Amino acid sequence: MRFGLFGSAQARRPSPGAEMTDSSQGFREWIENNIEAEALGFHSVFVVEHHFTGFGQVSASLNLLTWLGARTTTLRLGTAVLVLPWHNPVLLAEQAATLDLLSGGRLDFGVGKGYRWNEFAGFCVAMEEADARFDEAMEVITKSFVCDEPFSHRGKYWQYDNIVVEPPSAQRPHPPFWMGAGSERSVRQVAERGYNLLLGQYDLAEDVIRHVAQFKADVEKRGRRYDPMEAGIARAIHFADTKEELEAAQIRRFQGHVRINNLSRRPDGDDRDRFARDDEEEVRRLCDETAIFGTPDDIARKLEALRDDGVEYVLINFGGSIRNIRRFAREIMPAFADKPRDK
Repeated sequence: MRFGLFGSAQARRPSPGAEMTDSSQGFREWIENNIEAEALGFHSVFVVEHHFTGFGQVSASLNLLTWLGARTTTLRLGTAVLVLPWHNPVLLAEQAATLDLLSGGRLDFGVGKGYRWNEFAGFCVAMEEADARFDEAMEVITKSFVCDEPFSHRGKYWQYDNIVVEPPSAQRPHPPFWMGAGSERSVRQVAERGYNLLLGQYDLAEDVIRHVAQFKADVEKRGRRYDPMEAGIARAIHFADTKEELEAAQIRRFQGHVRINNLSRRPDGDDRDRFARDDEEEVRRLCDETAIFGTPDDIARKLEALRDDGVEYVLINFGGSIRNIRRFAREIMPAFADKPRDK
C-alpha cells in the first residue's frame, strides 16, 4: 500500500479587539507537517477547496500547493477537488500548469462539481448548472493543456478567441485528472473519461470495495491497464489508546460532519444522498463506521481488510495532527511497505 495525506489547513480570523496574530499560522503548520510527511515516506497530499465557511478552510488550493511544492521534492501535490463551476477554466489551466512546471511534474489535478449550497449561493451560481458548467470547463481545460496551437471556444458559459495557454505543463499531455465519485453511475463516468478515481472519507468500506472493483472492471473493459494507484481512497485515521480517547475523537468527527452538512444543505430542503441519513443515531453510526480510529492494532486490521479487497492507495485525514502522522509512519507503514503491488 501507499499512503498520502488528505484534508485542509485552517486560518482563523483574529478576534475583534484582540491583538493581531498571524492568521496564516494554520497554513504554515500545514506546510511544515507535509514537509515532514514527505521525509517519513508519504507519497502525496490532496488538499480540498472550500469557501465562505467562517472557519478558515483552504480557498486557494493551487496557491497553497505551489508554496508546498517549493519546499518539497518528491511529494505529489493533489487537489481534492478544484470545483470547476466557480472557475474560469483557462485561468485555472494556466495556474495548474505553472504549478506542475515549477514542481517538476508533481501535480495531481483533482476536479469536481461541488456540493455545498452555501458556496454556490455565495458565488451566485445555480447548483442546477453544476453538471453543465463542469463538462464545459473540462473541455476547455483539456484543450488548454493539449493544444500547442491557438484555439477558440464558443460555449454556453465561456468564450475564447484564438488563444494558446501558457506555460505548458511538465506532465504531458497534461497532469493526471482525478475525479470524485460515489455511485455506480459516477464511477463508470470516471472510467469513461479516462480519469483517476477519488472516493470520499464518508463512504462505507463495503461501498469503497465495490466501487474499486467496478472501476477496475470498467477501466479494463475499455482496453486500458488498471493501476491500483489510480484509485485513491480517503479515510480519517486517529490513534486512540483508551475508550475515552476513542469516544472523544468520535464526537469531534460527528460534530464536524454536522457542521459541514449544515453549510451544504439547501435551506428549502435537500433530498440528495448525503442528506438521506437525517437521524442523529444513523449519522453517528456512519461517522464511526467510516473512520479508522483506535489502537495501532485496530488501525492495521482495518487497513489490511481494505488491502485484501483491492484498495492499495489510501489518502489519510489525520485532522492536522503531526503526532498522528509520525506515529502512523512509525507504527503502521512498515507493516505495509513490503507488500508489492500486483500489476
